[in-house]
Order: sequence, then structure tokens, then C-alpha cells
Amino acid sequence: MKTWIVLLHSNLVLPVHASNHSPDSEKKTPLQVESIAQFDGIPWGLVLLDNQTAIVAIKNGAAYRVNLATGMTTRLTGLPKVDNRGQGGLLDVAVPPIDNTQNWLYFTYSKPTNEGATTALGRAKLDNNHLSDWQDLLVTNAVVTGTKHYGSLITFDNKGHVFFSIGDRGERDLAQDLSNHAGSIVRLHLDGRVPSDNPFVSDANSRNEIWSYGHRNPQGIYYDAKTDTLWSNEHGPRGGDEINLIRSGGNYGWPIFSYGKEYWRPSIGDGTEKEGMEHPEVVFTPSIAPGSLLRYKSSNASDWNGDFISPALALRHLNRVSINQDGEYTETRYLEDLNERLRSIAQDDTGALYIGTDSGKLLKVTLNGS
Repeated sequence: MKTWIVLLHSNLVLPVHASNHSPDSEKKTPLQVESIAQFDGIPWGLVLLDNQTAIVAIKNGAAYRVNLATGMTTRLTGLPKVDNRGQGGLLDVAVPPIDNTQNWLYFTYSKPTNEGATTALGRAKLDNNHLSDWQDLLVTNAVVTGTKHYGSLITFDNKGHVFFSIGDRGERDLAQDLSNHAGSIVRLHLDGRVPSDNPFVSDANSRNEIWSYGHRNPQGIYYDAKTDTLWSNEHGPRGGDEINLIRSGGNYGWPIFSYGKEYWRPSIGDGTEKEGMEHPEVVFTPSIAPGSLLRYKSSNASDWNGDFISPALALRHLNRVSINQDGEYTETRYLEDLNERLRSIAQDDTGALYIGTDSGKLLKVTLNGS
């Protein structure tokens, strides 16, 4: 395994609301980077079973168990067929934090149908290196002939619910159509049942599984058990990537308003806000193209505790955002010298980060002192 030290980073202030920023300190956090494994494909999803074992979901439909100490990879069997054209494929893999005596792994993937592909949530039991008892918990009705904006990442709260994100599938008006799962974040019981307290269960014209809507293409999603809050990051068009605090029933505005711009003309929708709709906590302009999302927690790295960490694709860095109680935030960028499209991320109990890159690498990133 290769090891190197990265010391350089940049501190940026990028506007969301004009006064919502404070300058970052000049302290530099050295990061040690090790190359753990190399895959033939993009590690789109990543979860740690423990500090020694990862499961990696590859866009092309494969999944692997990885020994993080040796780098040995073993391919899992029992996965369904995926449509890996465009932005489709095997999208995420996750492990519920409670009541997992049956060794369930949850997956999102682009499921092929006769009309086109759609985002689906499934689960299976992990038995050594085989997946058994596959169950599709929700095959969404976000079916289009196009091959982009599937979402889709998974998180769990500590109350027996699973959340996953779905993009607008490239047909932006679907994000405001509650009869369609496109452009939404979904909430289910772990067995796929719809919770009775979901916000739209009493609306016959809405999909009862929807928790929030008006999203363009939410990639990262993270439940913070400490604060009982749900967060997501989202790809904007030309600018306007976002970090959002997700609220039950919230409409996040796409495409009615956006901080991004059209690729062929200046603006989208009606300005950058709309009364009665949710607004982002953080906006990135120009776009960084955020991948997965987590909130850092480690007793060994107090400066990072509570900060949002996301790998970035377009601007090829590790992104750290700190938000204070007044809503002011600072953004710091790391690992730019790697020149890698960073996509998936997980954190172990020691504070180490594991990152999947579009070049097929699985990297271990350790903070100085963690």
C-alpha cells in the first residue's frame, strides 16, 4: 500500500446568504493518505462493517468485501442486475445501526424496466461473501428513458427508519410532482413499510413514501444521531450545489428557485428563494459536485468534530464545512494535490476516513493525531 502526506489546503468563503460566513483559521491539518485497494470500476458506495472490513459497491454492479488491513478484496455474489448506463448502476450500500442480527445490507441501484430504469431500494442478508434473501423494498416510479440523476445514497435514523435520496431523473418538473418519487428523499421502515407519520400519507395524490421533495440530485445523505437531524448535499446545475437540513414535508425549491444557472442562459426559476420553501444551509458556487456526506466525530480530532465532510468530484478535493450556531460557515478544501475525483466516504471509530475515487482507488485518510 502506498502512503503519502498531504499538507496543503485552501480556505474559501462562498456566498449563500451574504453575511453567513466567518474567516477560517490558518491552522493546517496534515493528512496521511494510504492507498488500500484498486477496483476495476468506480466505488460509488462504501460502508464499514467494522474498523477492519468494508463493503464497496461498484457502479458496474459488483460489490466487494475489503480487508482494510491487507487490501484483499473478495467479490460478493447474489446481487441483482443493474442498468449502469450514464449515472446509473449500483449506487450505495449501507448497514442499519440497530437490530441487524440478520446481517442485512441495504442497497440502492438503478433497476432496469421495460420503460426505462428507475431508482430502487433493496436489501439482502450477508452470509460470508454471498447475499441471500434479496428483497426490493421500494421500486420507485421515477422511471424515465434518460440515464441521469438517480441519486441515491442511504442513511438510517436510530428509530427504525431508512432514508434514501432520488434525483429528478433529468426531468426537473418531476421534483415538484408529489405523485412521483423523482426529486425526493424517501422514508420507510426497515422492512419497507410506510411509516404512518410520513408527511403525505393522508394525501391520496401523493406518494406516501416521500419525506421531502423539490430536490435536483441529492447525492449525500446523513442522519446525525446526536442532534436528531437529517442532512443532504445536492448537485446544482452550473453552480448552486447545496447542503440542506432536511425537514419532514419540506419543499426544497427545485426548479422554482436555484442558486445555480442554466448551462445556456443566466438564471433558473424565480431568483434564489421562495416564501414557504426551504433554503440551503450552504451553497457552493462554482459547483464542487459533492459526493457522499458525513458529519465528523472523533475524540482524537476535536477541531473537526461536528463538521460536514464530503468528497468532491468536479473540483477534486475533500471538502470540510463548519457551521456555527449563527448559521455562519467556513469551508476548507484538502487533498487537491491528488487530482482525484473523490466520490464515496466512510469514517471508522478511530477517526480515519475511507474514500473511493472515480479512478477505482480506495484510500485511507488519517488526520494528524487521529
